[in-house]
Amino acid sequence: MTAQKESTHTTDPHAAGLVASLLPCPEPVQFVDATGRRVPGGEGGRGYAQPTAEQLVETWRRMVVGRRFDVQSTALTKQGRLAVYPSSRGQEACQVGAVMALRPDDWVFPTYRDSVALITRDIDPVETLTLLRGDAHCGYDPIARHTAAQCTPLATQLIHAAGVAHGEARRGRDTVALGFIGDGATSEGDFHEALNFAAVFNAPVVFFVQNNKYAISVPLSKQTKAPSLAYKGIGYGVPSEQVDGNDAMAVLAVVNHAVQRARDGGGPFLIEAHTYRLDAHTNADDATRYREADEVTDWLTRDPIARLEAWLRSEGLVDDARVEEVTAEAEAFATALRDRMNADPQVDPMSLFDNVFAEPTPELVEQRYMVAQEIAAEQEEQE
Repeated sequence: MTAQKESTHTTDPHAAGLVASLLPCPEPVQFVDATGRRVPGGEGGRGYAQPTAEQLVETWRRMVVGRRFDVQSTALTKQGRLAVYPSSRGQEACQVGAVMALRPDDWVFPTYRDSVALITRDIDPVETLTLLRGDAHCGYDPIARHTAAQCTPLATQLIHAAGVAHGEARRGRDTVALGFIGDGATSEGDFHEALNFAAVFNAPVVFFVQNNKYAISVPLSKQTKAPSLAYKGIGYGVPSEQVDGNDAMAVLAVVNHAVQRARDGGGPFLIEAHTYRLDAHTNADDATRYREADEVTDWLTRDPIARLEAWLRSEGLVDDARVEEVTAEAEAFATALRDRMNADPQVDPMSLFDNVFAEPTPELVEQRYMVAQEIAAEQEEQE
């Protein structure tokens, strides 16, 4: 018989420290509570720097404009001017706050719900809504805007974000990519592949999860058993954080940190923002079938715009006159959008063949010729 050695378990201090550095705060980072008061120690001891007053005032302004845009876009679906619109009302702190932490040359990879993020990038609102009107797959130039086309398939844009970030780093640029994602999309394989790739290649990419509690009608409790979606980064060696997604100051603070860390060569970062979708999934969804009205009412009290405005007022950074000015700006923005969207678009059928391939294939050339012939024949008949 051979003797068995008694197994011993030792803890590697270095490994323990590494694991600790990957963990998110036990509670979401929060700088300002629902009443607009500063929360002492809400940043969980991580030392996240409070954003500047200028950044916070501009974030608030863009949130006000963004919400008015969102409400107007929802109305456009009822008027038949949009085929569909996924509202992000209530998620303004996430979309505006995340984008405000970026430079114009950084890349954004949005989902179909991130239209407010796009107008925060100063993309033309009509071009932003081109996809949702059904005119084209993308209404703006992604390369010129450093903003990918809004992505309808879940999580596929995160692989693109990781790849672009890695490519930019290989070119010696300090560009950062930020990929938006919803809570339901964290169950997709592409999410996990993107995190693993980004970690292995130390890609300068920030993964920003807007946990709005429902993937259409599927609640978070049926998506994961993890204590927080932020913990999903640990297995890939990606440091993570969870933040109150209705606290614009906290969102800015955490994303500012994550973006600068990535820019400085620190690699990827995963952020889970706890927020809520106040409206239905889209105009085609009946949210009353899977959630109670009291739940929505409770989240209305956590309004991200009112919260930041209350803090700004308490600090003397905005007053009634400034609020009226920004409200008027938002209304003018919505009016201009409505007027432009009420005009029937001039659609060129031949544009179907633009931007399909860098070099048109023989089949595409043949199809283009056939369509051109049909259009010419129709014009001759009309003459």
